[in-house]
Amino acid sequence: MELPVVVQQALGENAPGVSFRSVSQTDPGQLLRMVLLNDSVGNLQAICRRNDLIDLDALNKQLGRDLRMMQRREQVRVRQKSGLQELPALPSLTGWPTVVDRRVDTLEAVALELGEQNLGLVMPGEDFRRLTGKADRRDFTVDPGEIIVNLDNHSADRDELHSAIKKFTGLRIRQRLEDTLELPPLPETAQRIIQLRVNPNAVMGDLVDVVESDPSLAAQVVSWASSSFYAAAGQVSSVHDAVSRVLGFDLVMNLAMGLALGRALKHPKDHPDGYVDYWQQAIWQAQAAGILASMMPRGRRPVFGLAYLAGLLHNFGYLVLAQVFPPHFRLVCRSLEVNPDTDSSVIEHYLLGITREQIAAQLMENWGMPDEVSLAIRFQKNPIYEGPHNDYARLLWLGRQLLTERGVALGAGGASTAAVYDELGLDREAVQKQFDELVRRKDSIMAMAGMMNQGA
Repeated sequence: MELPVVVQQALGENAPGVSFRSVSQTDPGQLLRMVLLNDSVGNLQAICRRNDLIDLDALNKQLGRDLRMMQRREQVRVRQKSGLQELPALPSLTGWPTVVDRRVDTLEAVALELGEQNLGLVMPGEDFRRLTGKADRRDFTVDPGEIIVNLDNHSADRDELHSAIKKFTGLRIRQRLEDTLELPPLPETAQRIIQLRVNPNAVMGDLVDVVESDPSLAAQVVSWASSSFYAAAGQVSSVHDAVSRVLGFDLVMNLAMGLALGRALKHPKDHPDGYVDYWQQAIWQAQAAGILASMMPRGRRPVFGLAYLAGLLHNFGYLVLAQVFPPHFRLVCRSLEVNPDTDSSVIEHYLLGITREQIAAQLMENWGMPDEVSLAIRFQKNPIYEGPHNDYARLLWLGRQLLTERGVALGAGGASTAAVYDELGLDREAVQKQFDELVRRKDSIMAMAGMMNQGA
């Protein structure tokens, strides 16, 4: 396979005598990546090892800049100009100022991905250093393997939350920390729904009364039932009609709960570029958890409504982070952008000492939410969690992997393993078909998320 002409020119014109070979497979430990950044000063490209986490705050402090990831549409223009699907870590392709992480210089050989027919190239580290001789050298990355995220010790979460808040808040808040944690009380509508959930004598009329007491929520429920997503026969004219004829008691209870909690916190204006918004993520994961739960063997099948609710609230910690750590939430967003293949829990633990999953689970417990939901949210990033209600946590983990495999932008994902299917008693082929169908209904998911947004 022949290298693209623009790459041959970048190699030949800028460092005559550089030796390289094209390959179809590359060593992950040798792979480099190039990240396109900019600010009011101008453009900059940063080169580092593929799997290292870029500490954007450290780089900005060293350079005296306010760099962030270049917007996607601008990156597309740069790639189109070069004629490449992906830009390899070759500074001369753009001609912009370049900064290289010093960890790169420790490699005996480096590998560059070209994104063309799975083609890559490998060259000696010495030749790459010569090729990038004019670039600035800095220390701005961290090996993710050195970041130990608390994925299993739930008993330590509260102490870690206190420690993180003390680190990033002022004296006034510290003095109130033990009593409030600076977190909001459970909304009244959600309180009433929880009371219904634990009341074995609750009937549909009780739920209708709760929903109708909140005009915004009532309008939302009628809109859901009237949407093409549910394809209801005839016009839906009331909350009672929506609950009894279209949505059902359980689904309305959980959608109403998710919306009530979503309205308890302000949705941040900032967000990582390229990610789908909060309500889209919520609906995708709720549908995914519901599908997986319904496909599990009857003898061990989780409660559908609780699985759906866990999916709906899986990213609630994102909203809490924005409220508890407002000055640092922006840095979290920027770090997620420049480290798209690193899980958010690693980035948040590195920057804050706490993850969105830990902080959301603490809040859910404070509010008296069902254990199935709070533990599913807490352990959704740990596919080998073996504690109480582990099936709920695994449903969220597997749903996330299946959605990201299909291009739904929920953050860094990974391959779903056969072991998880076996542990949940799922038929892998049947699950894959169901998720292919779910993603084909993307427009309906987007429409429903849009309705949730209007009610928030």
